[in-house]
Amino acid sequence: MALRAVEHSQEAANGLKEKVLTLDSMNPCVRRVEYAVRGPIVQRALELEQELRQKPFTEVIRANIGDAQAMGQIPITFPRQVLALCVHPDLLNSPDFPDDAKRRAERILQACGGHSLGAYSISAGVQMIREDVARYIERRDGGIPSDPNNIFLSTGASDAIVTVLKLLVTGEGRTRTGVLIPTPQYPLYSAALAEFNAVQVDYYLDEERAWALDVAELRRALRQVQTRACIEDVIRFAFEERLFLLADEVYQDNVYAEGSQFHSFKKMGPPYAARQELASFHSISKGFMGECGFRGGYVEVVNMDAAVKQQMQKLRSVRLCPPTPGQVLLDVAVSPPAPSDPSFARFQAVTAGGAMLAKEWGEEGHMVTFVMLCV
Repeated sequence: MALRAVEHSQEAANGLKEKVLTLDSMNPCVRRVEYAVRGPIVQRALELEQELRQKPFTEVIRANIGDAQAMGQIPITFPRQVLALCVHPDLLNSPDFPDDAKRRAERILQACGGHSLGAYSISAGVQMIREDVARYIERRDGGIPSDPNNIFLSTGASDAIVTVLKLLVTGEGRTRTGVLIPTPQYPLYSAALAEFNAVQVDYYLDEERAWALDVAELRRALRQVQTRACIEDVIRFAFEERLFLLADEVYQDNVYAEGSQFHSFKKMGPPYAARQELASFHSISKGFMGECGFRGGYVEVVNMDAAVKQQMQKLRSVRLCPPTPGQVLLDVAVSPPAPSDPSFARFQAVTAGGAMLAKEWGEEGHMVTFVMLCV
C-alpha cells in the first residue's frame, strides 16, 4: 500500500492521473480471449498489404476468413435489387427493377415500423421475416413444424451463438460450465468461451473419415458434410448425457457433392424430437449469398424451457434489434424467386454456378486447415 501511495504521489507531482481502467483492473476473461480470424497475424497482414501497395503487386489474397465477396464473388442481383428498393422506396417507380423485386420490397416495407427500413424492428426481428424463415425450415425438413416464435433473427450467426452461450454458461471454479467444441474449430467458439469463463472441452474430428465426428471421441473428452447416421449418434449422445445441443448449420446450402445432402439436427425423430434441447443457427454470410458485411442470420430454439426463452428475449431486447438490411437479405435467402417470377431464371443460373464449380473440383471442401506436425 505504501508503494502504491508513493507511485500515486509521484504521478500527482508529475501532473499525471492514474488510469481507472488498466490491464490489471479490467475483466480478466477479456484478456484471455483469442480470435485468430482477426488476431495478430491478420493485423500484421494488413501492415504488409499497405507495404505491398508501394511495390509491384496487384493484390493480397486474404484466407483468414470465409468472406466470399472479398475474394471476388459478385453480389447476386435479385437480393441487392430488393435491398435497394427497401432502402430507397422512390425506386419502386423505376422501370429498371423487375416486378417481383418490387413486390418483395413492398411486402417487406409494409411489415416495417413506419413502412421504413430505418425504423427499429422488434428485438427478435421483423415478424413477417421470422414467419418466412419458419416456412423455409418446414420446407427444408419435409414438413416438420416450425414456430416463428422460436426464431430469433440476429446480427449474423455469431451473434446468436454468443447469446445462447450466455444462457448456458454458469458456475465458478470447478463448477464452471463445460462446452464440447470440435477441433478443427471456428475460433469464435473458443473466444466466446474464454470471454464467458467457461471450460473449453475439445474433441477431435476423424480426418481419415472426411473429418467425421466420432461419438467415442466425444465420450473420451460437426464440420464437413456429416452423414445422417453420424448426426443421429450425436443426438443420441446429447440426449443420454443431458446436454444442450448447438448446431452451427451455416453451410447447409453448400452441399454439392454427388450422393451428399444436408441433414438438419432438427429432423431427429422420436423420442428426441419432443425432448432434446437444441439451438440451430444459419447465416447470409455463407451459402450462395455470401453477404458477410450485412450481418444477417437467425437461431431457431427447439424444446427450450419457456421461462428461459423469456430470458433470451430479454437479452435480445438489450441489443434493440438486428440490422434491418441484413433481415431483408435473410428474407430473400429463405424465400428466393419462384419459377413463375421474372427474376427466377437469372437467379437460378447464378446459384447453380456454385454447384457446377464444386462438381468440377470433384472434392468435398473445408473452411479450415488442420495442421499436423510430425517429429
